[in-house]
Amino acid sequence: DGWMPEPGADIAYSALDKWLRSSLHTLVRDVTAALETYDVLGATRPVEQFVDTLSNWYLRRSRRRFWKSESDADKKAAYATLYEALVTVSKLLAPTMPFIADEMYQNLVRSTDEQAVLSVHLADWPKYDAALIDENLNRDMALVMKLVSLGHAARNKANRKVRQPLAEVAFAVGNRDEGETVLAHADLLEDELNVKSVRLLNAASEAVSFSLNPLPKQLGQKYGNKFPELRKAVLALNAEQTATNLLAGNPVMVTINGESYSLLPDEIEVRVTAKSGYAVAAEGAYLAALVTDLTPELIQEGLAREFVRRVQDLRKSADLEIADRIRLFVSATPGLVEAIKSQQEYIMAETLTRDLLFETPPEGSPSVSD
Repeated sequence: DGWMPEPGADIAYSALDKWLRSSLHTLVRDVTAALETYDVLGATRPVEQFVDTLSNWYLRRSRRRFWKSESDADKKAAYATLYEALVTVSKLLAPTMPFIADEMYQNLVRSTDEQAVLSVHLADWPKYDAALIDENLNRDMALVMKLVSLGHAARNKANRKVRQPLAEVAFAVGNRDEGETVLAHADLLEDELNVKSVRLLNAASEAVSFSLNPLPKQLGQKYGNKFPELRKAVLALNAEQTATNLLAGNPVMVTINGESYSLLPDEIEVRVTAKSGYAVAAEGAYLAALVTDLTPELIQEGLAREFVRRVQDLRKSADLEIADRIRLFVSATPGLVEAIKSQQEYIMAETLTRDLLFETPPEGSPSVSD
């Protein structure tokens, strides 16, 4: 696109950009503190985690911004944010990965600014700006990414590909503030999980049933011959309420013959079983429940998304550039044609199609059949 860094430029950062910059300046703060105390792991692991998040979240969420043909303020903001992140990472890596860090620096900085110092090892160490660190934003996005991960795990259990839209996902979270975060980012969760709606579970029992399994190895070693009575007392508890407490990391109190016992979360196994029509994944107090039933409309949309994947594979095999636009010829069964027509605008936007024609393609055109 010919984009070049413009130091001091007035940039209109999006919410996603602000989050990445907040995470970046948090990273600089934490890595600097770790190096000052000679904590090598503390200085390297956060960089690895940041790069993973940059690749698997920021870049993926921003791909349409990079793809669009016009070089507007939003696209420039995405490039500027990515550039800042990569240059900063190159400097943070310099003490522990000197050659890779300098290769990054040469490609990113020296190639665009001949006045820059000759090596990353001569550059100033990055400084964080506390005003750019938004702990609430960092926490909210971490929660969203956690819930997205659970949603994908639930999809895998149901053998539903991400390309197949589903009607709904419902979440259980740790507290009311987190519930508000879920609702505030419902659009993002819908897009990431390819669902039509997001809601909070009024009670986890809407989607799952709980059962408790007192663990004989842990409790037997700790309480000896009292284990049978403890087991009986645990099984007499309200399973859902007890499971909720255990999953939140809280101990459970039981009383036997007037004597109270505090049983820890790692001493009682919580078994979570999805109810009919749901696929569920849980981690601690967090739970994602996907409605797995498919309507004809959802099936059509899933076919259209699978079609997009096939076209993207064709683009790749034809060695097209990411911004190249195409003419797309389709010869298919009536059912697939109907699905494609129902999602035509989406398909054309995703595949950068200029003309979508339902006719036999010219001889020699790249093609795929099934």
